Amino acid sequence: MASELFLLNAIFDSVYLSSAIIAIVAFIFIFFRIFYEYERAVLFTLGRYSRTIKPGLRFIIPIIQTYTRIDIRMEVVDVPQQNAITKDNVSVNVNAVLYFKIFDSKLAVIKVENYLDAVSQLAQTTMRNVVGEVTLDELLSQRDKISNKIKEIVDIASDPWGVKVISVDLKHIELAEEMKRVMAKAAEAERLRRAIIIRSDGDAIASTKIGQAAKILSTAKGALHLRTLQSLNDIASDPTNKVNFIIPLDTLKAYDGYEGNE
Repeated sequence: MASELFLLNAIFDSVYLSSAIIAIVAFIFIFFRIFYEYERAVLFTLGRYSRTIKPGLRFIIPIIQTYTRIDIRMEVVDVPQQNAITKDNVSVNVNAVLYFKIFDSKLAVIKVENYLDAVSQLAQTTMRNVVGEVTLDELLSQRDKISNKIKEIVDIASDPWGVKVISVDLKHIELAEEMKRVMAKAAEAERLRRAIIIRSDGDAIASTKIGQAAKILSTAKGALHLRTLQSLNDIASDPTNKVNFIIPLDTLKAYDGYEGNE
């Protein structure tokens, strides 16, 4: 009988111990939360803001206290393609990518319902406005400057939400097919203009050099004869060439010892 009572007591003790362990584990799961290094939690007690919880194991009172987790790592927002009209009335489709991070978790929870959507909508509106303030040539040639301007505007507007904009990059600028053809014709005309100018400059320089060479040949004794021999040497390099050689008078004068006196 004593052994049976001892066995029953042991069973009851083990049940109590198991119950105590289960209660402790349940208490830990209910009253404690783990927050990672890249997280912050905004704690509310009876609906009022209490504090911002830092990473680690933290005690939370159920029902009385609630919290919202905020990821403070850098986030990326893909700004959807927007149809905008430039300052010179050209329709373009522009999209961008925006990088930001949360610097104040309290503001990100209390001041705005959904900071991610708010930043995206703000970036879309700002991008359309900024594109409308520049011409097409400026949009194509000064993308970094325009991106920085969009970043500054969005950063200032999102500061009350606890958002810090790191950078904004314009990814793609798409033109209408008619505008692409017009720009292609303009580029072709510009290349033709440059080619004509370069060829004209070359002709002007060549004529100047030819005039200078003719003047030197006319004043130097025997220069024309040497030039004639050089031309014959160039022609003779190809055995298939046939040469009808007309001897200039200056060449004959070089052979008969002509001294330039009539």
